[in-house]
This record gives sequence, C-alpha cells and structure tokens, in this order.
Amino acid sequence: MAEQVSERPNPRKVREGLVVSNAMDKTAVVATVDRVRHLRYNKTVQRTSKLFVHDEGNDLNVGDRVRIQETRPLSKNKRWRVIEVLERAR
Repeated sequence: MAEQVSERPNPRKVREGLVVSNAMDKTAVVATVDRVRHLRYNKTVQRTSKLFVHDEGNDLNVGDRVRIQETRPLSKNKRWRVIEVLERAR
C-alpha cells in the first residue's frame, strides 16, 4: 500500500512583495525583492522581479504587502496566487 504523504516532495515557493499594479481584472502585479551577494564584488545587491498574481476578489490595492504562493499556470503569465494580505496600503 502507498503511504499518504502530507508534505509535498517539492514544496511550492512562497514570497512576500508589494502590489505595484491592479489595473487588470482578477490579476495584480507584485514586486518581490531578492537580496543576493554579487559574485565578484561581494556586495549585497537588490534584485526586483515582477510577478503576476491571481486576485479572485479584485480586493488588492497598490501599496499592499502580500504573501503569495506558486501555483499551476493560470494564464500565459500568471503562476502565483495570493495567500494573505500582510498590510493594507494607507
């Protein structure tokens, strides 16, 4: 008999970021910042990547801090979904 495994063998990525656009329907653009060490100069640099996120209720606003999780492809560019809103924009 095969055992039921509660943990995924390859867990889905979770990121935190800032909503930079919500102009699309059910989609928001979230900018995530990765701090990496430069290979030659050993200085930490910030790399920003924009991720397209599924927002079913259209309730995200520009400036919200959100936690997002990787998911199956939902459209041509959308591969992430919102888990929770950490902080609302003022």
